[in-house]
Amino acid sequence: MDEVKTGDDTADPAAARPQGDLTVRTIAMPADTNANGDIFGGWVMSQMDQAGGIAGVERAQGRVVTVAVDGMTFLRPVRVGDVLCVYTQVVGTGRTSMRIQIEAWARRFRTQVREKVTVGVFTFVAIDDEGRPRPIPPAAPGLSP
Repeated sequence: MDEVKTGDDTADPAAARPQGDLTVRTIAMPADTNANGDIFGGWVMSQMDQAGGIAGVERAQGRVVTVAVDGMTFLRPVRVGDVLCVYTQVVGTGRTSMRIQIEAWARRFRTQVREKVTVGVFTFVAIDDEGRPRPIPPAAPGLSP
């Protein structure tokens, strides 16, 4: 079994497992590092935005754009060779917008240790072909909001 570290020292068992659906999985490469040798936070944020966009398109059944990022927290660094796994969960929808909770977890290079590294809530708006907001269809039975 994988060793799991949540990055937030809580005893909450739910915090020990990723929340949501695995949406993006990629490897951190040397070109993505900062001067300290860690992966740029902006690279991690970009992967999270892409994952949120995928989840948003599925929920909205069409194009979406990112309009806000709330509560972005970088818990631990990501290092070269780590596999970044990004999980998404739609936590609310309005008429044209939706909030998606996004967690990034790193599977550390050469180990089975998995750590929560970044969390945030992204807001997306469904748009039509002209780039104007459009209504989000009702959720299919059994799906997130």
